[in-house]
Amino acid sequence: MTRTRKTGLGLTLALVSALVFGTSGAFAKGLLDAGWTPAAAVTARAIIAALLLAIPAAVALRGRWRLLVTGWRTVLLFGVVAVGVTQLAYFQAVQYVSVGVALLLEYLGVLLVVLWLWARHGQRPRPLTIVGGVVALIGLVGVLDVVSGATINPLGVIWGLIAAVGLATYFVVSADDRTPIPPVALAAAGMLTGAITLGLVGALRILPMRVTTEDVLLAGRAVPWWALVLALGLISTAIAYSTGIGAARALGSKVASFVGLTEVLFAVLIAWLLLGQLPRPLQLVGGALILVGVVAVKADERSRVSKVAVEPEPPIADPA
Repeated sequence: MTRTRKTGLGLTLALVSALVFGTSGAFAKGLLDAGWTPAAAVTARAIIAALLLAIPAAVALRGRWRLLVTGWRTVLLFGVVAVGVTQLAYFQAVQYVSVGVALLLEYLGVLLVVLWLWARHGQRPRPLTIVGGVVALIGLVGVLDVVSGATINPLGVIWGLIAAVGLATYFVVSADDRTPIPPVALAAAGMLTGAITLGLVGALRILPMRVTTEDVLLAGRAVPWWALVLALGLISTAIAYSTGIGAARALGSKVASFVGLTEVLFAVLIAWLLLGQLPRPLQLVGGALILVGVVAVKADERSRVSKVAVEPEPPIADPA
């Protein structure tokens, strides 16, 4: 596959992932309002996603089950931190701060990705990446409209920052193309690992695990609880994580994480369609700034890759 086609596929997968991730807020809010605890909602979505991805994962592995055994560290890190910690911390955060503030804190993980690449791989952020990052974050503040309706609580901020670490882990682990585990198989194994971990958290009563069977309100209509849980597991989790891993491997963790910022744009649009929450002009301007920032980071990454590609290889020493 040529670099151009790989990039195009990666951007498509990243946008699809951001779109379906953007539905999780609307779906989860209904469950939380109906009496579900955050731990129960995250566990349910992980279990549903693991079951739905089991067959596609088996097909992708084609009998190479040893990949899951040899790559157990990757599976464990993805399942416990990227899935369990990220989602649980975010749902916990929205119990104490507004959704906008929670999302803003979580997406600080994008900056953590840049810092990780700098510290671990020596990829010092260049001026265009820094400018693009600042522009994108300013746009994020506008889209989330945290200025007009922000509520701050120290506990909520702590949970939001934990979610940021989990999000950064998700992009870094997903982008590691040295891992031979197919994306859909990694997603399935990660969901199963996350579900088991969260189940233990509930069994040990570290966090409350409570569910209800009452109908849930969505778009002003009563929806069966199981339908919303299924949608959360299939759309917001199974499809979201599978496409997200594929995007990260095609684009790299830095570009994939910045494209992931478009999730908040889709979340605003979905809230408009399902909940009748019309975006404000500030949010539209913020969306445009996010896109400008993403384009800048992608252009900088393309420039870096091109520069590396044209650099001549060092001459091979004459053994004589």
